[in-house]
Amino acid sequence: MPVTCEARLRASGVTTFVVHRTRLMQPYIPMQTPCQCPNEPEMLSILHEDDHLLVVNKPAGQSTQAPAIAGWTLERAVRTHFNPENPAAAFAGTVHRLDRPVSGVVLWARTPEAARHVSRQFERRQVTKLYWALVAGRPATDTGIWDDWLVREQTGLGRVQTCLPGTPRAQPARTRFRIAALLEHAAWLILTPETGRMHQLRIQTASRRCPILGDTLYGSTTPFAESAIALHARSLNLAHPADNRPIQFLAPPPPSWPTLPDSASIG
Repeated sequence: MPVTCEARLRASGVTTFVVHRTRLMQPYIPMQTPCQCPNEPEMLSILHEDDHLLVVNKPAGQSTQAPAIAGWTLERAVRTHFNPENPAAAFAGTVHRLDRPVSGVVLWARTPEAARHVSRQFERRQVTKLYWALVAGRPATDTGIWDDWLVREQTGLGRVQTCLPGTPRAQPARTRFRIAALLEHAAWLILTPETGRMHQLRIQTASRRCPILGDTLYGSTTPFAESAIALHARSLNLAHPADNRPIQFLAPPPPSWPTLPDSASIG
């Protein structure tokens, strides 16, 4: 569906890019840009593009990165967009990733300089990431902070688990949360991770008996959508690598997501 990416300058000086399902307004590139790759019907959903950055709305079920034999990854689609004739020669700086069953905002750097600038922001925790999640049950409080220590399981299942501080190879994980709405069979959460650990949001919700819908890896028994869990990277706030102006990118959720009640408090 055609969309519009509208730039809004707030009083605070933050530029916000908002996606609407209407006609395109220049100079932004429309979403649903076909990938020029034979036998691959995937579409790149572009939220913003300039000489330094490409921001896309990743569909659930697609890997951000993987070996070439893994098939049509988001990285391959991005490289093809940059250079349809020779995707392998295109520079596509990966500065962060989303798990395969997760949808939402992913940013790519178009130059080595932009990649270094944005990577430093991630390393210094100067990037604000906001996620939407639909979970079974509800947290014990409407808002708060989750502090945990996480470590990879030694089971070969590709999972992490919570553990005690001081556990070998354990890392601290912190997430701010609040309940946006209570639906008939789920709670709609706003999650703002302050660290970026593997499966951080998935294990932090599951360990509190609120697994993300569809996330069978972490104990969900409620189906969601095919190849997807109910976790969506809603927004990304950072400083633009060209001039350090604050910018925000917003991604609409997939059609599989329910409509929020009008009374919901949402980011």
